[in-house]
Amino acid sequence: MKITWFGHSAFRVEIPGAVLLIDPFLKYHPAYAGNFDEMIAGTTHVLLTHGHEDHVGDTVEICAATGAELVSSPEVCGWLALQGVASINPGNIGGTIDCGAFKVSFTDATHSSSMIVDGKMIYLGPAMGLVIRAANEPTLYHMGDTGLFGDMALIDELYHPEIGIVPIGDRFTMDARQAAIACKRFFHFDTVIPAHYATFPLLAASADELVRDLAGTDTKVQVLGYGAGAEFTGAR
Repeated sequence: MKITWFGHSAFRVEIPGAVLLIDPFLKYHPAYAGNFDEMIAGTTHVLLTHGHEDHVGDTVEICAATGAELVSSPEVCGWLALQGVASINPGNIGGTIDCGAFKVSFTDATHSSSMIVDGKMIYLGPAMGLVIRAANEPTLYHMGDTGLFGDMALIDELYHPEIGIVPIGDRFTMDARQAAIACKRFFHFDTVIPAHYATFPLLAASADELVRDLAGTDTKVQVLGYGAGAEFTGAR
């Protein structure tokens, strides 16, 4: 499994038989750089945690260019189908979808999900986390945008994720201190990748606090630079 960070909560996940883009807020990211065609090349699935603009991002264009299937809540899938996305595969909290090369399970996330369209706010279903499981690959949990909540322990019990993509930006999600508490109290991650920070001035500027708070634990903090990737092998 190769995981590449494109800033904010946008990740490219490459596994045998599939290329996933999660929350692909690419072109409008303040640090956007590089070749868009290369960033989306080979994408088979776009996974969205919720309907906010900084997570939906370039989904419509990506799906049109690559033929990728959209996986998200019924509300997000339905709304983006109206925008021209041809292939949708909706699911909801507690459910699991078999996408062939991988399975994705939907979890709670304590957050909102909406979009302003033509001056009106529209509701776009629940905010969710995503658990991605593929044969002989580590289980990946993208928390989406979320605050800290005690039932995270059940997510660990059900799915045993080895890699956690964890928001740390504060204001709209957990801050680094809360994220570290979640990792230490509720999960048994081998590796944590911080997300949803250093995008806008309102968010935390670095992952330094998370690194400090998890120092001395069994969990490694993998801080990725923009456009940088890391390889992860083997299931626990």
